[in-house]
Amino acid sequence: MDKWLKITLGLAVLVISLYLILPGMPLSSWGQAALELVKGGITIGIILTGIALIVLGISELKN
Repeated sequence: MDKWLKITLGLAVLVISLYLILPGMPLSSWGQAALELVKGGITIGIILTGIALIVLGISELKN
């Protein structure tokens, strides 16, 4: 019965969170903040990827 409890709780959390972000609800303005967070994450990810590629390239030059 433990797996059914986990599934039920997971579905309940999803339904409640989706209900809160609908227009007119308390968290309806979360979209702009989430978009800014994703943009910042993508930028930092690209920068870290570039640094990793440079380090790997330098490592290849040594061999």
